[in-house]
Amino acid sequence: MENETKVTEFILLGLSSDPQVQIFLFLMFLVIYLVTLVGNILIMLVIRADSHLHTPMYFFLFHLSFVDICYSSITVPTMLMNFLAKHKIISVNGCITQMFFFILLAGTEVFIFSAMAYDRYAAICDPLYYMEMMSKEICVQLVSGAWNVGLFYTLLNTVFTFKLHFCGPNQIRHFSCELPPVLQLSCTDTFTNQVVLLASAVILGAISFLLTLISYIHIISTILRMPSVQGKRKAFSTCSSLLIVVGLLYLAAFIQYTKSRSVSSVAVDEIVSIQYSILTPMLNPIIYCLKNEEMKTALRNLLGKFKFLK
Repeated sequence: MENETKVTEFILLGLSSDPQVQIFLFLMFLVIYLVTLVGNILIMLVIRADSHLHTPMYFFLFHLSFVDICYSSITVPTMLMNFLAKHKIISVNGCITQMFFFILLAGTEVFIFSAMAYDRYAAICDPLYYMEMMSKEICVQLVSGAWNVGLFYTLLNTVFTFKLHFCGPNQIRHFSCELPPVLQLSCTDTFTNQVVLLASAVILGAISFLLTLISYIHIISTILRMPSVQGKRKAFSTCSSLLIVVGLLYLAAFIQYTKSRSVSSVAVDEIVSIQYSILTPMLNPIIYCLKNEEMKTALRNLLGKFKFLK
């Protein structure tokens, strides 16, 4: 009897069941995904090709672009296929695998942002010791640490899902396998999973937020004490891009964890999830290219080389 009721696959209901709306959404998210891939790959190529960008700041940006490519690729291709498919099915194992990599990359990205904030702190607040504070070994350790924290975060939350049993219903009211909607479908008690998810998200999120916040308090304080207006403008321009990206990310997290119970949780969860899992990886290269003069110059030089080769 247990084998007959055991759920082996989930149905992702997605964003809409209207065929015409699904076609529109398919085209829109396909464009977003292509922009994400092209933008982040272009940033990685520019940083690799231009020796002037072989600095700690762009070392972190290179790895952030790689994470963004992987992060977006975890959810968007599945979403695009489901827009065109009659049966939006994903196996339980496939769902947990998607969840594993989604949490891994989300945790890694947040702590890469913290490393980038620390890099700007060292460059602006203690420029005489910058190269010592941000040596190649330290940069590698910071990126490795971000990946290790992400791995710890995802193992902590996905290991417990293997103990869950699913016996129906099997419809996930979301476009991807995120942990909260999956937990709602479990036939077994999920109290431990929910406590671990909330505690790990709050603790790791708070650590990352405080590291970033403290760095920027020192940065802004140092910028305000600069006598030169041009110096202030130049210093602020080097960190304003990161401020915008981090601000969008933490705004989404704030909405996710402080929204009212009376609000339609499914609609809000989907909008917030689109922001941090799909739009943020697309916006990162756009913001960094538009706000960063060094990136724009390096990009023009790279494109100029391709024109010369023709």
